[in-house]
Amino acid sequence: MPQTGENKDIFMLENYIGGKFIPCSAYIDSYDPSTGEVYCKVPDSGPKEVEAAVKAAKEAFPEWSAKSPAERAQILNKVADLLEARLEEFAQAESKDQGKTITSARTTDIPRSAYNLRFFASSVLHHTTECSQMDHMGCLHYTVRCPVGVAGLISPWNFPLYLLTWKIAPAIATGNTVVAKPSEMTSVTAWMLCKLLKDAGVPDGVVNLVFGTGPRAGDALVSHPDVPLVSFTGSTATARLITERSAPFCKKLSLELGGKNPAIVFADANLDVCMSTTVRSSFGNQVRSYVALARAEGAQVHCGEGVDVLEVPDKNVGGYYMLPTVISGMKDSSRLMQEEIFGPVTCVTPFDLEEEVITRANGVRYGLAATVWSQDVGRVHRVVKRLESGSVWANCWAVSDPNLPFGGMKNSGVGREGGKDSYHFFTEVKCITIKH
Repeated sequence: MPQTGENKDIFMLENYIGGKFIPCSAYIDSYDPSTGEVYCKVPDSGPKEVEAAVKAAKEAFPEWSAKSPAERAQILNKVADLLEARLEEFAQAESKDQGKTITSARTTDIPRSAYNLRFFASSVLHHTTECSQMDHMGCLHYTVRCPVGVAGLISPWNFPLYLLTWKIAPAIATGNTVVAKPSEMTSVTAWMLCKLLKDAGVPDGVVNLVFGTGPRAGDALVSHPDVPLVSFTGSTATARLITERSAPFCKKLSLELGGKNPAIVFADANLDVCMSTTVRSSFGNQVRSYVALARAEGAQVHCGEGVDVLEVPDKNVGGYYMLPTVISGMKDSSRLMQEEIFGPVTCVTPFDLEEEVITRANGVRYGLAATVWSQDVGRVHRVVKRLESGSVWANCWAVSDPNLPFGGMKNSGVGREGGKDSYHFFTEVKCITIKH
């Protein structure tokens, strides 16, 4: 890894444009969340770098889009082979850069990233189009799906490589070329992926990665006139800006945004399974102002921040740690119940009636996901149908199938991705009529 003269442990990332690693004129610090110390420098890219990346992607598009789906699939599978061969290296890097446990990175993030590549390499071979006959007119109608062009992809910090490959794989499988911007806070595995793309034979310019912040690199990407579609995962506030910046160009948008995901536990739930799963879902991510707010509003903090003492080794005292925190006694109108708390904080509140809990669960502006716990099959079907959420899990959590659509309702997003939905998003449909 390239190193600076200041500290041998600090390395420099570079943009990947047109098949080459290119240094940037300015850099921003990236921190090791376990210590709070700077451990690498990330390019602070702007319009100049984005312009170069879009140019490279445009030049690569004609040849790449002309390849057969089978040819593109073969290359995607090769990238997956290389990623699986270096799974441990990527898992260690993801854990250090993002802060998640090495077990999570090793068993979930990196294997799923490889699976994303294989899944879309396979699924692109199996989609069909439509045909309609009008014999009385002597006409045959049929549809074809065409790649759109240069796809702008912006991925978040919580699942860095997993969600980046979730976007890159269907984009290039369908014949598009890509300019991607990972989160500036978690860019390392995206940078490592670039070397695999080269080794797997992905042609120069098909995938370009530009690192940097949203206001500079992200804004330049979503507002570029030669980027006709944008896939973004991140906050609702940022999505509003993307919508405004892209509107003059009528871009295709796929926006997977924030959530305030209710977990509804009925009295007849299997608590042995429910509690262990709900703990994982509530505390799986890595926000102290909300705890202070809870106390100011008279809510009770049962455990965690301000109640228990957090002990870490001396080398980690500057790291970003927070105790899992459970709060009760807040009103439904409280910010604690209405806003996304991206940290290990869960709010617990009782309910009496089925109708009541449905109304309360839907009483937020988000609608990404929800869980329902009950052994009453009829109740499960009634409740899941009425919850305003893009995904609902019953008696389980986060069991996903990439064939199926994922995305949110209300302020949790626009559009869906996965399987057929990704195929439709990353292509344009064309209707052809032939008179004979």
